[in-house]
Amino acid sequence: MTSFNSIYQNAIEQKGSEANLKALIKGRYSYQPHTISDINNITDDRYLSTISLRIFRAGLKHSLVDAKWPAFEKAFHNFNILGNAHLSDDAIAEHMQNTDLIRHLGKIKAIRINAGMILHASEEHGSFAQFIRQWPENDVIGLWAYLKKHGSQLGGVSGAYVLRMTGRDTFMFTNDVVTALIARKIIDKKPTAQRDLLAVQEKFNQWREESGWSYADLSLLLALTVG
Repeated sequence: MTSFNSIYQNAIEQKGSEANLKALIKGRYSYQPHTISDINNITDDRYLSTISLRIFRAGLKHSLVDAKWPAFEKAFHNFNILGNAHLSDDAIAEHMQNTDLIRHLGKIKAIRINAGMILHASEEHGSFAQFIRQWPENDVIGLWAYLKKHGSQLGGVSGAYVLRMTGRDTFMFTNDVVTALIARKIIDKKPTAQRDLLAVQEKFNQWREESGWSYADLSLLLALTVG
């Protein structure tokens, strides 16, 4: 069984000392999962804005997208959920003529689909934040799957990035994390099959129980075991 302590010691060996490891963790990692109250304070429109921002950032320079985001906020009425969930095809066509926006048809259509996802979850749970909060903490991959199935353009790493950006604790499949998981024979390639995803979830749950660390911290620790 690959224990948390064995990973921690491996990271120390890679970085030369425990002091070096702690300094790297402190220097490279600014994210902390939100508290329950912090998550509850995220309104539905801010979830839609963040989801949309992540989708438009994918494959593009983040600073370029960020510079245009005020224009997106204006064009999509501050990402009002009801209005965007019922966005007409004519309105989408108008957005495609707006030179202040990044005119990617698939990503603009995704705003409507993702607004619908948020609206449905909010009607059932009171708000999208409440839906996110009630999802079992030890089932990260299940939440990724929900976002992929019910949303648009939220497959791959995008769902995990959205959760990270909105403060929900999640591990990430960066290249170094995947390399570390393969080295420990937990998987033999980047996990996409349900069997492999469940194996990774089980290990992260084990390490979190052993250490008390967040999934995000554990992701970074794994990455730091890679030379």
